[in-house]
Amino acid sequence: MAPTLATAHARRWWMAVTAVIENLLFSAVLLGWGSLLIMLKSEGFYAYLCHEPENRTNSSVDGNTMDVVIRMNGWLICKEQDEMLNLAFTVGSFLLSAITLPLGIVMDKYGPRKLRLLGSACFSVSCILIAYGASNPDSLSVLIFIALSLNGFGGMCMTFTSLTLPNMFGDLRSTFIALMIGSYASSAVTFPGVKVIYDLGVTFITILLVWAACSGLVFINCFFNWPLEPFPGPEDMDYTVKIKFSWLGFDHKITGKQFYKQVTTVGRRLSVGNSMKQHPKELATQEGNKLCLSTVDLEVKCQPQAEETPSFMRSIFSPIFMLSLVTMCVTQLRLIFYMGAMNGILEALVDGNLDTVSLYTSIFGVLQLLCLLTAPVIGYIMDWKLKECDDGSKEDDEKEPSKDGKQPKKRDRQIQKITNAMRAFVFTNLLLVGFGVTCLIPNLPLQIISFILHTVVRGFIHSGVGGLYAAVYPSTQFGSLTGMQSLISALFALLQQPLFMAMMGPLEGDPLWVNVGLLGLSMLGFCLPLYLIYFRQQLQRQKKQTEEDASLFVKINGSNTQEAFI
Repeated sequence: MAPTLATAHARRWWMAVTAVIENLLFSAVLLGWGSLLIMLKSEGFYAYLCHEPENRTNSSVDGNTMDVVIRMNGWLICKEQDEMLNLAFTVGSFLLSAITLPLGIVMDKYGPRKLRLLGSACFSVSCILIAYGASNPDSLSVLIFIALSLNGFGGMCMTFTSLTLPNMFGDLRSTFIALMIGSYASSAVTFPGVKVIYDLGVTFITILLVWAACSGLVFINCFFNWPLEPFPGPEDMDYTVKIKFSWLGFDHKITGKQFYKQVTTVGRRLSVGNSMKQHPKELATQEGNKLCLSTVDLEVKCQPQAEETPSFMRSIFSPIFMLSLVTMCVTQLRLIFYMGAMNGILEALVDGNLDTVSLYTSIFGVLQLLCLLTAPVIGYIMDWKLKECDDGSKEDDEKEPSKDGKQPKKRDRQIQKITNAMRAFVFTNLLLVGFGVTCLIPNLPLQIISFILHTVVRGFIHSGVGGLYAAVYPSTQFGSLTGMQSLISALFALLQQPLFMAMMGPLEGDPLWVNVGLLGLSMLGFCLPLYLIYFRQQLQRQKKQTEEDASLFVKINGSNTQEAFI
């Protein structure tokens, strides 16, 4: 029932459009926590932790302020309730990122289809559990922890699997990765949209049950359109051919460029083997030969492939990956803390006016759509002038020279990718610092600027890291590396819970000193673009040395064929 890779390639535009819509409605909806928090309080989740004081009032009497009791939809709300619900958000947001490591390993090996089916099922179950908990919050509030965990897991399954889809779009891969990440980041608008429906009078339980049913459509779409095989990178495969050659000794399916490479290699081995068969003495003196396909006639000196593809551990400990971890850890903590503490910060600015808090929470939710609009900007920066670059293929070398007799000089693809990534991260970190500065100013209208910067940075940072990994590392390691990065940054982001507790406790709701510390940490994000500048200079020196060596070959042989005679 699952389609082939060739069929999936023919449907790639349908899959891309539906993936964007599915990410908007079902992926990281937990990022719209501010609106969900208001609805959970209105439905009485953990309201039993709140108690009415003996002396209470709603205003000041004779200059003495008594304990103020605040109700929402008839349910008491209090600081203890905020702390418990924020803990549930911390668990859910942690799984939203931490689960990506095992997901990446599984997806790199088995493909995205099964994970996407599992994710859509988990999302449906999470909606049903929240609806069931809302039916009796005094006894079933604890279900919110399980529901948000499943919500985070299911959402990340759908998000992560959609990141492999851009492999079918060639040189536009980074742009489509940014589009997928933008739709993932914009999914924070979903709960504010749900809150609008909730405010119109539709019951919370009804909304969640309909939402769970809609998640079933994701399951059906994936079942009929997503292939079993992983999506290889554009440099590894041409999707127009798919052949199985059991008679050549292959027990697996190969396609496109892999087929071309395998067949030419076999042909070369056959020709070399036949020539050596006529001269057995030369065959005996060859060093480093080994049998290929269990046939003496195919005996040939095989070139190692280890240098072409670095090992996973080597990629993990590379400076680029380690510095990307620092950047993501700092940025994730900065963004997650603001989302978790946003309602408390707004309440402090408006002196507890819940209507104003609800209004600004809705504004924050609507602005999440900016992720969808702005994330492709980073993708465009990452893909800047890649079509003008030399991809190292023979076709580029065989092109006709210009009128003056010289070959047109092209940009080096790897150097251009590194240059684009450096620019993207410089721009993103400048926006992050600007966001930290606006958070230090206790002005309510200025928070809208903070909302915009928060939204743009969240879309940019994920798109930039995804594009960097796609540009620097093999496509077979993309899922595992992204998962490792997400796991470590999620563990670091757990610090947002003690920071939130410190703000609500010793700092008495004032986030100033927390924001000052996070602004200082944000400066570490500039380490990555600084290293990329150094790395680009290394690549330029290597390219120059390679060109000098190539010119020596041409001068020695008097031809364009780069060979050397001993």
